Amino acid sequence: MRCPFCSNPDTQVKDSRPSEDGQAIRRRRQCPACGARFTTFERVQLRDLQVIKSDGKRVPFERDKLMRSVLLASQKRSIERDRIEQMVSGIIRRLESGGDPDVPSKTIGELVMEGLRNLDTVAYVRYASVYKDFREVADFSDFIRGERLSDGTETDEDA
Repeated sequence: MRCPFCSNPDTQVKDSRPSEDGQAIRRRRQCPACGARFTTFERVQLRDLQVIKSDGKRVPFERDKLMRSVLLASQKRSIERDRIEQMVSGIIRRLESGGDPDVPSKTIGELVMEGLRNLDTVAYVRYASVYKDFREVADFSDFIRGERLSDGTETDEDA
């Protein structure tokens, strides 16, 4: 592992243990050249996924990009980081265990929406506002009204 501080190609593992979610190995490393310490995570990758964007372009799947979008939607919400990690890991497992290594971006977006809906409704609406490209305040109320109707709960207009 190359040192991120001085680019020394040899670093030493000082400690290894499973991560909190049990889906990765956390390794504490030290660089013998500069003395810097840093942490790495190893995750099992079943296959290389390719994301097919709406314009047809193919790009490699990036776990970090998915994690950033979920963290952004759940910013300032009292959601434990472990629960977000578990949700993201679950989405990736579903994608990797599917038959096709080429995954439409729409499929990923729908899986994130489903996960956030079960995790935190505010984060769910925040993510939906970007994913569904809300333009006006009415888009929010229409979306929320549609969600209530699909859940079988009454809206104020129904009561």
